[in-house]
Amino acid sequence: MTKQPSLASLKADLANVTTVDDPRLASLAADSRKGAQLLLEQVKRRLAKAEAAEKAFQHRLHYERPFWAQGERVAGIDEVGRGPLAGPVVTSAVILPQDFDIPLVNDSKQLTPKERAHLYPLILAQAEAVSIGIGSPQLIDQINIYQATRVAMQRAVLGLGRAPQHLIVDAMQIPVDLPQTRLIKGDAKSASVAAASIVAKVYRDHLMAIYDVLYPGYGFAKNAGYGTAEHLAGLDERGITPIHRKTFSPVQKIIANKSRS
Repeated sequence: MTKQPSLASLKADLANVTTVDDPRLASLAADSRKGAQLLLEQVKRRLAKAEAAEKAFQHRLHYERPFWAQGERVAGIDEVGRGPLAGPVVTSAVILPQDFDIPLVNDSKQLTPKERAHLYPLILAQAEAVSIGIGSPQLIDQINIYQATRVAMQRAVLGLGRAPQHLIVDAMQIPVDLPQTRLIKGDAKSASVAAASIVAKVYRDHLMAIYDVLYPGYGFAKNAGYGTAEHLAGLDERGITPIHRKTFSPVQKIIANKSRS
């Protein structure tokens, strides 16, 4: 009688199975051991999840493909940091190649910090061009957050090393002389915008971690400048920093209270 392979060796052998018609799955299905059947179900779930991710990824290339078919370069643009009380608004523009193949690239808000950190260098490695645009807290106070975001997006587009022929933008109109496709929740609908959202998010989170060292006591590394309880307590105890947005209501109140005291 032939000795059956251990479940551990089967698991290791099946780690590289990529299709349901792999003959190894048929062999596993014939294995009557309960552990073998559980392993088979695990592999099937993994393959189904991978298939769904690939299908969703291909759908997120829907807006890029018509332009690629015409030989046009497309840039996806997104922003992060419109709502915080401190720090800049950060935008990114990303031009993806036609053979871009990172199915996990999705709206950055649907990804964990670990997933974003993993995808960030992969995007930089595969993209044809990547650029960052910054809208400083001072610019935000001067022209408001909406207009500062548009300026930052313009800077990101103009900073690309290769000129795009078309832009896919998450909801906003960028002040550049290029045709633009504006999508509501574009970071969930376009791979280019999703890639830009990840780049902008990781870049800004790193920046806020640096600000946390420069200006301790507000929790910037954890809250990214949003108005958490720790941040508001820091404002009340320490006052504002050079990166606070003075025109945002909670910060305005702190300034007003300090001036009256």
